[in-house]
Amino acid sequence: MTQGDRRTPTKVAAVVAVVGAVAFVALATTLVPWDPVPGPTLTAPAADTVFSPHQIAAAEAFTRGARLWSWSSLGVSLAIACWLGFSSLGLRLARAVPGPWWARVVLIVAVLALVGRIATLPFALLLHDHLVDYGLSTQTRPEFLLDLAKGEAIGVVVTSLAVLVVVGSARPWKRAWPAVAGGVLAGFVLVGSLAYPVVIEPIFNHFEPLPDGQLRSQILALADQEGVDVDEVLVADASRRTTTLNAYVSGFGSTRRVVVYDNLVKDLPPGEALSVVAHELAHARHRDVLTGSLLGAAGVLCGVGLLGLVVGLRRGASISDPAVVPFVLALVALAGFVSTPVQNTISRQIETRADVDALRATRDPEAFVQMQKELALRSLSDPTPPALVQLWFGSHPTTMQRIGLAERVPEKQ
Repeated sequence: MTQGDRRTPTKVAAVVAVVGAVAFVALATTLVPWDPVPGPTLTAPAADTVFSPHQIAAAEAFTRGARLWSWSSLGVSLAIACWLGFSSLGLRLARAVPGPWWARVVLIVAVLALVGRIATLPFALLLHDHLVDYGLSTQTRPEFLLDLAKGEAIGVVVTSLAVLVVVGSARPWKRAWPAVAGGVLAGFVLVGSLAYPVVIEPIFNHFEPLPDGQLRSQILALADQEGVDVDEVLVADASRRTTTLNAYVSGFGSTRRVVVYDNLVKDLPPGEALSVVAHELAHARHRDVLTGSLLGAAGVLCGVGLLGLVVGLRRGASISDPAVVPFVLALVALAGFVSTPVQNTISRQIETRADVDALRATRDPEAFVQMQKELALRSLSDPTPPALVQLWFGSHPTTMQRIGLAERVPEKQ
């Protein structure tokens, strides 16, 4: 073992992990709405009371195919990450990369990303073809591959920066690197939330201000009613990629924006479109993007601490050596998969509160129900996914839960 290995800062790493975990629990306890629907447990209506047998069968058939290709891609991706990260092959590959340490880090990250993408590309193409076959995607294969390449390039840049911070911190601060790297990366998460709407989103979509008209006037009136300062209301040209309907809120502070898909504006009646926007305004009013960013920052801090502990237990591993990159990325991939249920459980609570606020703000449960039905039909979402699937991968309440919510909330107004 090298001197750097003997001085692996397990005590500092343990403190960083505990501080991050405590911060995460404290933030989740205080900021996440764990009881967004007061009263008895919400009962969702049966799917066949809302959708026809044909509609249910079509949604389930589409979902089966989508799960097959997406889960296959996820499984292969994790398998490759672990194979390269925990075997001698990845170590030999990393040590064969020439150049200064920082260049080696970037090259290793890029090579590993390329290997993973090539291995999972068949599943990505099969999923894209599946979406096209069911009318959910309007992209040609070249357009899809271009977006895939853009996403991969952004992923390499972001991952490289994160790994550079970890490896770079360990070189001058052999004992304190978990605290240094954890603090810097936590800050990156917050800065990234500010930068994402103005740096990343325009790479994939073109945005224009929502034109003057009934919907814009209603959005501004609703925002004023809800006490939300609307920085921008934009329309994204999503119809060039998908037929699904959606809207979202991103950023916070001076970069906060409410974005609606162009096909949502064109295809939904104003009352239904307003229900979607009211949901997004609720996110802005509760500063949910900031909440997610703070939770992400705390999670990153805890993760860096745990990384320091694991590296400290691995004989012959030095975090300051770029050859450790495959091992680090394998741990990150596994941690991301294992933590998915926690992230999505929090997300479902936040989304439910936004639904409650949207119903109370618009006072139009019928429009809300019709909007949920239309969104489900357009996206062919499974109205009753298996409980484990919903726990692990469901970032939003199910369609039936949201429709059941519309029957509960007006009673509380």
